[in-house]
Amino acid sequence: MAESFFLCIAAPLAVALLFTSGGARRFCIFFLAGLTVCLLCAYVGGFLMAVTGYSLDDAAVYITPISEELMKMAPLLFYYLVFEPEDRHLLGAAAALGAGFATFENCYYLMSSGSATLEYVLIRGLAVGVMHTVCTMAVPMVLLLFQGVKHMTGVLMVGMMAVSITYHGLYNLLVSVPGISRAAGYALPLCTVAGILILSRVRKKLLAKYENEPQS
Repeated sequence: MAESFFLCIAAPLAVALLFTSGGARRFCIFFLAGLTVCLLCAYVGGFLMAVTGYSLDDAAVYITPISEELMKMAPLLFYYLVFEPEDRHLLGAAAALGAGFATFENCYYLMSSGSATLEYVLIRGLAVGVMHTVCTMAVPMVLLLFQGVKHMTGVLMVGMMAVSITYHGLYNLLVSVPGISRAAGYALPLCTVAGILILSRVRKKLLAKYENEPQS
């Protein structure tokens, strides 16, 4: 079923690549990459569950965050190291890949569960979907933020990957427990996005203020 669902979404995107260019083509490529990574993660996650003997809930906390974040980062690192894209292109690629991953996962879960309430649909879109996009964009954002210290690139990548994996695992752990913990987990991605937007806005204002100040 997952393969059929993948083909239904991926085929139109693959055709669209023939008629697009520039930013539109880049978005389609990485959205398609996100779909592909999500499908591969399902295979890898199932294999690791069989090997370790973990239950589905345990795998969601101990296995899934590691496998998914590492596999999502592979296409971005290849793009970053080989093509050396502009900052906005790298961030756009990360957002497209995260959105593609979240789209495939959300739609597959909705199809598998049958009829779903509007509340469940909104949670899948605004919580799980945003969480995947945030985790995917974390490493590129740190790389761009500290691009002036090239000798620290490897350390920053490993450190931010650890943060992304921990964040993903924390989200899965929170939503696995009914009650206030689940509500906190659902709110976590949106609060994170709000914090990132606020910090980005403050950073731009500070940079603009610094550039406008007369140099002594």
